[in-house]
Amino acid sequence: MPATAANDVDVAEQYWHYLERSKVATILETNLESGLEPTEAASRQQLFGSNELTVKAGKPVWLKFILQFNQPLLIILLSAGLIKALIGEWLNASVIWGVTTTNAIISFVQEAGAEKKIDALAKAVTTEATVIRGGKKLRVPSKELVVGDLVTLTSGDKVPADLRLVKVRDLQIDESGLTGESVAVEKELGTSGDLVLPQETPLAERDNMAYAGSFVTFGQGSGIVIAIANHTETGKISQLLDRHIDLTTPLTRKFNEFSQNWLLFVLGMATLTFAVRLGRPVPVGVSAFKEAVEPAVALIVGAIPEGLPAVITVTLAVGVSRMATRHAIVRKLPAVETLGGATVVCSDKTGTLTENQMTVQEIYSGGESYSVTGTGYSPEGEIQLNQLPITVSQSPTLQECLQAGLICNDSHLEFKNDDWIVIGDPTEGALIAVAKKAELSQQSLSKSMPRLDSIPFESQFQYMATLHQTPTGKILYVKGSVESVLSRCGSSLDTQGNPVQVDREQTHLSVEEMAQQGLRVLALAKKPVPENQNSVDHSDLESGLIFLGLQGMIDPPRAEAIAAVQACQTAGIQVKMITGDHIGTAKAIARRMGFRKTKHNRELVAYTGVELAEMNKSELAEAVEAGSVFARVAPEQKLRLVEALQLKGEIVAMTGDGVNDAPALKQADIGIAMGSGTEVSKEAADMILTDDNFASIECAIEEGRSVYKNLLKAISFILPVNGGESMTILLSTLLGRELPILSLQILWLNMLNSITMTVPLAFEPKSPGVMQQQPRSANEPLLTASRIKRIIAISLYNWTVIFGMFEWVRQADWGTIELARTMAIQALVMGRIFYLLSLS
Repeated sequence: MPATAANDVDVAEQYWHYLERSKVATILETNLESGLEPTEAASRQQLFGSNELTVKAGKPVWLKFILQFNQPLLIILLSAGLIKALIGEWLNASVIWGVTTTNAIISFVQEAGAEKKIDALAKAVTTEATVIRGGKKLRVPSKELVVGDLVTLTSGDKVPADLRLVKVRDLQIDESGLTGESVAVEKELGTSGDLVLPQETPLAERDNMAYAGSFVTFGQGSGIVIAIANHTETGKISQLLDRHIDLTTPLTRKFNEFSQNWLLFVLGMATLTFAVRLGRPVPVGVSAFKEAVEPAVALIVGAIPEGLPAVITVTLAVGVSRMATRHAIVRKLPAVETLGGATVVCSDKTGTLTENQMTVQEIYSGGESYSVTGTGYSPEGEIQLNQLPITVSQSPTLQECLQAGLICNDSHLEFKNDDWIVIGDPTEGALIAVAKKAELSQQSLSKSMPRLDSIPFESQFQYMATLHQTPTGKILYVKGSVESVLSRCGSSLDTQGNPVQVDREQTHLSVEEMAQQGLRVLALAKKPVPENQNSVDHSDLESGLIFLGLQGMIDPPRAEAIAAVQACQTAGIQVKMITGDHIGTAKAIARRMGFRKTKHNRELVAYTGVELAEMNKSELAEAVEAGSVFARVAPEQKLRLVEALQLKGEIVAMTGDGVNDAPALKQADIGIAMGSGTEVSKEAADMILTDDNFASIECAIEEGRSVYKNLLKAISFILPVNGGESMTILLSTLLGRELPILSLQILWLNMLNSITMTVPLAFEPKSPGVMQQQPRSANEPLLTASRIKRIIAISLYNWTVIFGMFEWVRQADWGTIELARTMAIQALVMGRIFYLLSLS
């Protein structure tokens, strides 16, 4: 492939949908019929490499472990141990090093396991492909595809690379994992056979393109490979993940800030203690330096809460366990606390807020409007007229409308794993489900009304037709878009099946009402044909159809998700929908779910991806604050929206289930993937919902808030203990007294006694009314003024207990220094027990 052509490819890469197929073939120097020659394909593979995503190497295990020691508090402890070792006190040094190593191991185990995001993305595109080279059809591994290859697609195939389609026949592709579109996309090339789209056409609306990792659900087609590996849309998402720098969680940031401030305080006090002790006279033969080191190291050991990291880990782990019982699996421990502090939840629509199953909810037939209960493909539900259930046999026209949708249909439903699933097109599955609610059987009708011929759905005509032999004669049934079917109808039927004129005004009014609810509307019709006719042609459908009715369907919101959205909003958490679906559908779902209008807008505000693309940073900042719905959004824009919210100081939780959600899931403060979602989304997430239920997020937030309260209790217990120990060392040194406690005793207290006593706080039940409170500020420090006052007061109490007991025993005739130190420790332990009871 000449260099000039390669340069042209770079220039035009993002505009393939804008080019005629002949221009594409010219740029890529390929043939629209015979594809590339095998030798040329081999040459290009050498030039462009394999159709595989580049995997970024992770840190080696040993480096990950070493990095666990890169914490200010642990570094000071290691230094204290080194000083002890230098003066020959190896026992103390070993204990101190053992404590720091234990903390590092706990952190390492917590974060163990390299990320597999890019590996999961690689799996999403690795498959086999049917390619035409030198005019011959071949089956090759997708990694061997090159730019310019001519690839053929058929139902059931996974698209192996990004393609500019050159031929289609009834081609439908499921792009939900990439775009969020809940319905398979109908690909078309227009009446000319070479559809050219505007440059700004969103990815989800590029009908002349097919993208790597999506699935062919119906029909056939062929296309020229225009991008492979990292240059595909899926590959671009991979690069977004690869470039992302992991964010620290609010808890991590607060703990680091606390550690740095505490470290400065400890070093200052230790330096003062060392200087004062060094300046005092010592007995002959005793090292002044060694005598000064002991209280300084004891103060460091006493002031540093060695057990705090372990206690935090235990508290978070308890939260993880509780969340697991509520269908939320946490992959990263700090995510527990982060979720409790979330101020915004950005949710994908398809499969997260909705059922991901098309459902007929409205029917217009025989001049009457009917509503349908039930959701998904389950036959449970009923058809109602004026909110009262009816028997379909009471309205022959309604029955035939349902019958038409049932047999003019190439799909079927199956009951698997306690759920109904559609084998075929989701739209046709909805038509079957609503007919089952009227107790119509697809199998029985197929026997009593066998199909003789059919015209499959074609984008050019926007309808499907089937010819059937019925007991009363041969009938042609048609389903399709309202425009294509209604324009061919010459008459209609009233509720009892009597011929009437088509009320086009009322029909269009019904269509508008359904569209305002976000429903996708199909029209159904029939046409009797002569007994000697055994085939059907498009000419048979040009006129003379009898209008049977309309069926409006939608991927409905989950009932439990509606309640969860309301609960989140009551708790002061904003809920925003970010989806790749149509803006009309997204707004309709948002209204149904009770998305609140923002304080600045009386109406529900929605933006499209095209509008977002034209915004600068300040305009985007206003949009993320004002908007509740963002539709037709590209993966990079989802990421940009999350970043804009974070710049405004929001703690963002992002839910999703598709490949398109992965970069935003990773960027968010907490990414939440659905259990049935793609491996890519699950590997990018911090938490996975095993039941795919948005309602589980509310439960997880409740647990997260409770975990944070328990963490504060643990900190409020541990720090006064360390404070009392530090004050004892400092004041004893300043007063020239013997040390009431030694560094080894302090380590025992802090690592064993403190942790044992603090663990019960992790199991404290959640506080009542926790979901009626507003989210805490992301800038709220761990140690507020009130907590600092409490810590100082309890530290003084602990100092009084230690120093008082030590001096009382030393003043007694029987009191040795060893006994005095032992009694001081025991008194402190008893005091801590009473304090613990006051906290729980």
